[in-house]
Amino acid sequence: MRRHEGAQSRIASPSALGIAYRFMTELVVALLVGGAIGWGLDRVLGTRPFLMIVFVLLGAAAGIRNVVLAAEKLNKEAGVQAPPTDTNSEEL
Repeated sequence: MRRHEGAQSRIASPSALGIAYRFMTELVVALLVGGAIGWGLDRVLGTRPFLMIVFVLLGAAAGIRNVVLAAEKLNKEAGVQAPPTDTNSEEL
């Protein structure tokens, strides 16, 4: 029984392929949702293709933001810290 309990308490780290699929899914879903909202609003309001373009761009921005947040969360869980930014450096 102890062997089984120990296996349940360990959390498996995500594989590189799993992480890539998650990031891809975040981007694709955000684009599809943005495009669908824009397409629907264009049909209702008769503004083709203006709102679809706007909402696809908003979906892309939301997808990229979600990927960045997910990557930061994975790095934090893995114990990887972002490199420090030097605000006092002089430009030549």
